[in-house]
Amino acid sequence: MAWGPSPKAIYRQSSLDDLGMPLTDVTFCVVDLETTGTSAADCAITEVGAVKLRGGECLGTFQTLVDPGTGIPPSITILTGITEAMVVDAPPIRAVLPSLLEFLGDAVVVGHNIHFDLSFLKAAMAAAGRPPLANRSVDTCGLARRLLRDEVPNCKLGTLATHFRLNHQPSHRALDDALATGDLLHLLLERAGALGVTGLEDLLVLPRMAGHAQATKLRLTEDLPRRPGVYLFRGQRGDVLYVGRASNLRSRVRSYFSSDNRRKTAQLLKETVRIDHRICSSPLEAAVTEIRLIHQHEPRFNRHGTTWRRYVYVKLSLGERFPSPVRRPGREEGRRPLPRPGLVYLDGSPDYRSHRNRGPAPSMHRAARENTPLRPVRARPTRSSHLSLRRRHLRGGLRSDRGDGPIRPH
Repeated sequence: MAWGPSPKAIYRQSSLDDLGMPLTDVTFCVVDLETTGTSAADCAITEVGAVKLRGGECLGTFQTLVDPGTGIPPSITILTGITEAMVVDAPPIRAVLPSLLEFLGDAVVVGHNIHFDLSFLKAAMAAAGRPPLANRSVDTCGLARRLLRDEVPNCKLGTLATHFRLNHQPSHRALDDALATGDLLHLLLERAGALGVTGLEDLLVLPRMAGHAQATKLRLTEDLPRRPGVYLFRGQRGDVLYVGRASNLRSRVRSYFSSDNRRKTAQLLKETVRIDHRICSSPLEAAVTEIRLIHQHEPRFNRHGTTWRRYVYVKLSLGERFPSPVRRPGREEGRRPLPRPGLVYLDGSPDYRSHRNRGPAPSMHRAARENTPLRPVRARPTRSSHLSLRRRHLRGGLRSDRGDGPIRPH
């Protein structure tokens, strides 16, 4: 078992605040495993290699051969060069795990096809009676597919190392492959920076975002803070297309480029050329500011808060000797009606053609019903309604008094 220089950094328990730390402050640990096959359920680990990185510097390395406890297939020996004789005196994975986990610490685990390596680690830890690895992980293969796919024929580690002339070349040995993956990680972080990726949270979701049709506009989110506030999508002429609010502005706006595939959202992102924001001291202030901005700009991609123009109001002019109510649609007022001297606006409701409430001013109807003792006029029953009523009575009469089933003829 070979150890490199021990890192000087003091690791602390990760928290939600770490998701937003700058990438230059994030500690990555690149891990690569050599195995006897491709299935973690049937195969075993033959070699472990790891490299710890932070801020572009190598903090330490870890490498050891592992006794798989089973034979090594000839095809694996040809691929990796690891023979059964080389692992005879090597420690089993159960003995390697404590040192490996100490080296990993709370670092973000990185690998090329990292899910393959993590599946073997998970199986080994379960066999040793240890809990699953809780570290967050980054897959350089997934990042390469999103950021470099148009430049290379495939995203294999060897292809990428050769094409971009990385300092280390993979050789199907654990430490060599880990060093090459570390070089690739630095290249990918540089490319991701052009898309506004500055923190760990951004990097973790980048594989989903970078595949979005409007991924090039991720740069518009570079200056968004991780604080509560209101955001405004603006079009080519500076007009406001959409107003929204969030407890985390950066996370919410960037989510439009990953999980939301609705046609309306796609068109919104296509027309957006600028994203403005206003920081608010609390989510409540953000909610109030959002409504005010929607009423002010009337963005065409907003639905919530834009229905006030479809409301109708009953206006009373108190300056007249005999005030009479006048029905005034909100769209004719040009803005939401506000109290003014000499004028009273009674409550309104949506002016839908098919709405079923009791008119444009519910409180007026309620007051009229309470103060005018008139019987309500109902529609004259039709023949079809009479037949329907008779059928209901007949069905009810055919129920037995001693049970729920119908009375059957003898």
